[in-house]
This record gives sequence, structure tokens and C-alpha cells, in this order.
Amino acid sequence: MTTAALLDEFEANRPRLLSIARRLLGSASDAEDAVQDAWMRLTGNDATAIDNLGAWLTTVVSRLCLDRLRSRKRRGEEALEPFEETVVSTTDLPDAARDLADAIGDAMAQVIDRLHPAERVAFILHDMFDVPFETIGTILGHSPASARQLASRARRRVQSGPLAAPDHEARAAAVSAFLRASREGDLPGLIALLAPDVRFDFDDVAARLGSEQGLHGAEAVAHFFSGRARTAELAMVDGDPGIIIAPAGTVALALRVTFSGNRIVAIEAIADPDFIAEMAIRSLP
Repeated sequence: MTTAALLDEFEANRPRLLSIARRLLGSASDAEDAVQDAWMRLTGNDATAIDNLGAWLTTVVSRLCLDRLRSRKRRGEEALEPFEETVVSTTDLPDAARDLADAIGDAMAQVIDRLHPAERVAFILHDMFDVPFETIGTILGHSPASARQLASRARRRVQSGPLAAPDHEARAAAVSAFLRASREGDLPGLIALLAPDVRFDFDDVAARLGSEQGLHGAEAVAHFFSGRARTAELAMVDGDPGIIIAPAGTVALALRVTFSGNRIVAIEAIADPDFIAEMAIRSLP
């Protein structure tokens, strides 16, 4: 294939690649850079060995965006541009995803910006671009089941909608009270802190460690935690008060705690060491 022919095929894919990169990164300029980097990768490969150029480019652009998101998270940065000011066309999106994409404005972008990079990639690729979980798993270096779980967790957080700025001090006090009630086996105290429809979910690694999955409802979650949390600690987990278990100073389990008002509506147990390594975790006194 000549360079001119390869460029023509690349340009035919460019609008979709820009749309993917724009929604993953929340920045038109960063998206342009990622797509240009993908072109450089393509010209450095044997294009005749690529069976499906569109799928190959989607994978490369998504991985480049994932790397940028991880780097941004390590530096504590956010998207450089307001999401709604440089919105790209949605005509290339699947019909089922178009309303979701069109609904994303600056406030909702703040919710998406709080997602873990892997959650963000899994959610956007699957829900907006109909990329199968097998492909997403390859992009993330996870199994398809793990990719599905990441997208599901992200979807729940996004569907909860943009919230007012959280009162971290009050929420840290509530998580501390939750830990205290757990250690003391104070079932009524636990139930009082939980929303009636609270969910407790686990990643695959936590499930293999013997945890139950899919607990739902205040009583079920309270019974699970009653008498536990002996070695758990209060911590900031991805910017919000949460819980960690860190024997010998190494985090083995992180619990992300989600509030609605003054009650806990979701707890997510994360034990995947690769995932934990990318989380922002800081112990609290």
C-alpha cells in the first residue's frame, strides 16, 4: 500500500478517532495530538499486516488516551478546556449513545473527570462507541469481565449525575463513624449511616479473596460489615473519604465510598493491585 493510499484510509477514520479521543480526554487539542501520534505509529508499522485498520487505530488511539489520562491523574491535572466548548459531532456515534453524548456538558464532564482512567475508557468506549468488552479488555490489559465491571462502575457514578461540591470533612466523619460502628458490631449504627438501597460491589480480585458480590440494601451491607474493619483505616481515595486496608504500609484493599446527602449509597471494594497502584490514596489521621 502506498503512503498516499494509507493516508486516505487514515483520513477516512480520522473523524471517529477524533471523536473517541475528544470524549476520552475532554480536550480537542489533546485529541488532535493523540490522533497524530496514532498516524506516526501507523507509518512505523507494516500496514499490510493489519487486518482491520479501523479497529487497529481505535485500539492505538484509546491506549494513547489512556496513557495521557494516567499521566494527568498522577500530576493532579484536569482537562485543559471546558468540555462543552469544543464538542465534536455526534453523527458518527451509535444511535443508542447519541443522546448520552449530547447530554454531556461541563457539569457532567466534572463527574467523568473524577472517574479512574480505566473506568473512563471502559465506559466511554462501550457506552458511546459500542466497542466490545473483548477489545476494551485488550486495551486496558484486563479480562473482558473486568472491563465490563469497570464500565458498570463508571456508569453508576455517571448516572448519579453532577453533585454539589462535597463536604469532605463531614463525609470523613461519617466514614470514621462507619468504621467505628463496624469494629464494635453496632448494627443499628451502621444501618443509620447507609441509604436503604445502598450497594456493595467488589472487583474480581476482591471476589477471589472470598468476598460476597452484589450486596444490596442497608441491612445486608450492615450485617456484612458488622464486627469487621479491625485493621481498616480512614483515607482519601481518589479525592474522596474512603477506607483502606494496608498491612505493612502497602494498600491491599481500597473501598470507595459514595454519598448522597449524608448517607452512604455505594461502597466499592477494589483489590486489583494494578488498579490500586493508579489510585490516588492518602491516609487520614
